[in-house]
Amino acid sequence: MLALGIDPGTRNLGWGLVLRRGARLEHVAHGVIRVSPSLALAARLVELAKGLEAVIANHRPALGSVEQLFFHKDPQAAAKLGHARGVVLLALGREGIDIVEHTPARVKRTVTGHGQASKAQVSQMVRAILRIEEDMPEDASDALAIAITALRLNPLTVAVAAPRASARRRHIPEHLSALIAASRVTPAARKKVV
Repeated sequence: MLALGIDPGTRNLGWGLVLRRGARLEHVAHGVIRVSPSLALAARLVELAKGLEAVIANHRPALGSVEQLFFHKDPQAAAKLGHARGVVLLALGREGIDIVEHTPARVKRTVTGHGQASKAQVSQMVRAILRIEEDMPEDASDALAIAITALRLNPLTVAVAAPRASARRRHIPEHLSALIAASRVTPAARKKVV
């Protein structure tokens, strides 16, 4: 399974792709989508969306992993981060990519074993886990950590559950499908039919 981890931001959006082969995790690619801080917020969001859509089109990940929004000391910064997350969720959702979200503490705990680890410790462990020798931007390292978390905590759940759920929907007999559909009709609509 190929997972795309994303560390959203309105100036720098980190992304990282990790492939799971059995129990082994392999580094595929990483990068940072950088936009000019002089652009208006709406223009930055457009540029982030274009860059992320290109990454998705080039690599076709099966799973998208994003950090959950956390409370921030600066409400304005939190709101801007929320806008960036919205762009990320929209880009993944448009492509039908399953999305999982993790708290920052869970990502740190999964990668380093400690929920209060520093960014330097997370980066060091990401490089060790994925056998990456060169230094990388902090945003890309964080994104790889988010992808690692998704693959370690959800190795088969998303891959197995989605086909099973759609298979169950396809095998419902027609008479049961009609009953299910009828049960969803509102009482007011039932009166019109009767």
